[in-house]
Order: sequence, then C-alpha cells, then structure tokens
Amino acid sequence: MPVVLDTPVAVRRSAMDLLARREHGRVELTRKLRQRGASPEMIDEALDRLTEEGLLSESRYLESFINYRARSGYGPARIREELNQRGLQRSDVEQALRESGFDWREKLIEVWQRKFAGELPREPRERAQQTRFLVYRGYSMDMVGRLLSGRDMYD
Repeated sequence: MPVVLDTPVAVRRSAMDLLARREHGRVELTRKLRQRGASPEMIDEALDRLTEEGLLSESRYLESFINYRARSGYGPARIREELNQRGLQRSDVEQALRESGFDWREKLIEVWQRKFAGELPREPRERAQQTRFLVYRGYSMDMVGRLLSGRDMYD
C-alpha cells in the first residue's frame, strides 16, 4: 500500500530519501512527490527549505547529470535536450555544459572508436550508419563530418 504524504514531515522525509539516492532537479523532485500524494503547497515549502539548507541544488544536479551522461558517451546536444525535457532553464543548462570541462571532440572520438573500432567508413552506407549513430548520441553534424572525413581527428 503506497504511503500518502499528508504532513510536511512526511514530504520532507520522502524528498530527502530521493535526494540520498542521487541528485534531483526541483521539477523532477516535485513530480515524484506529487506521484506519492503530496500537496503542491507542502512540496513547495519542503523544497524551498531543502534549497535553503543546501540539500537541493540545481547546479549540483546539472553537474552530476552532465558528468553521468558524458561518461556514458553522450554528446552535448543530447544532454541539452534531456535536461530541457526535465524542466531546467536553458541558460542554466548552457552554462553547465560550458563549465563541465569536457572536450566534446575527444568524447566523440572515444565513442566512435568504441563503436566502430576507429574504422573510417569506406562506403556511403557505412558513413550514413556512423553518422546516424553519432548524431543520435548528441554530437553535431559538423563534428561528425570532420571526424568521418579524416580531418581534425587528432590535431
């Protein structure tokens, strides 16, 4: 039987349990608490307090999410889209991507080498396949085109 979050203490405890597992954004945490039956007023109050106490931080969430997805081989376009879908401000997302410290070209090369063993495409079909995969992963057409043409790989 699901527990209904009908007191401020229960809402706070549930929010802290979720934050103990991993960082969450405010929008995501609000959605999860609503699904558990908390009222919007109690959620706002609890999340405001957690933010004041430094337990809920959008910037920490952005940093954590970007690091996780980049280490999983995803590029900036895909990460940007996922964060926008999670209700984060576009300007905050852009700033976090700039400050992430990732060399996206290097990440692109790592993903390409892991997936395609560093083999440049010999046929248009292979090139299309590699391009689709890398663009889907979140790398720009420009970066992918430069890589697959053999230009700009290691310079």
